[in-house]
Amino acid sequence: MIQTCPISAKRVDSNMVRVIAAQVALMTALFLLAAEPFFVAIIVYDYSVRALGKISLSPFYFIGNCFLKTFDIEPKLTDESPKRFALFLGLTSSSFLLLASLLNLSVLGSVIAVILIICALLESLFDYCIGCKLYYAIQIVKGFFNHARNIK
Repeated sequence: MIQTCPISAKRVDSNMVRVIAAQVALMTALFLLAAEPFFVAIIVYDYSVRALGKISLSPFYFIGNCFLKTFDIEPKLTDESPKRFALFLGLTSSSFLLLASLLNLSVLGSVIAVILIICALLESLFDYCIGCKLYYAIQIVKGFFNHARNIK
């Protein structure tokens, strides 16, 4: 059974999302190896411009687009809303990672980085989006409470 979003009919290319997730995992791994906040700043910048809808300013999107065109990979459309929710979770977690890095909170930064890598790798390798699963769970809970209020 395919999960669909009851809120939005907009669709995004799941293959592009997976290529971008691979880049996030790579940059986060580079951060862990080099302990340079610059790598996380790139991630935060990319998440920010995509969250603002300025996709043409996204370096990860540009690289992903070149990759998908080079290998002639057909788009695989999926609901936008869960992916958008996951995007904001990524933006939030990478922003906290950048802050932890700048404040020299290395243990906290490492924990956040590992979680970010795990989520990005699950998306990239297995097309399994943790943020999307959270989105659907929230929608179910919201639907339950909305239904309960409408019972007379």
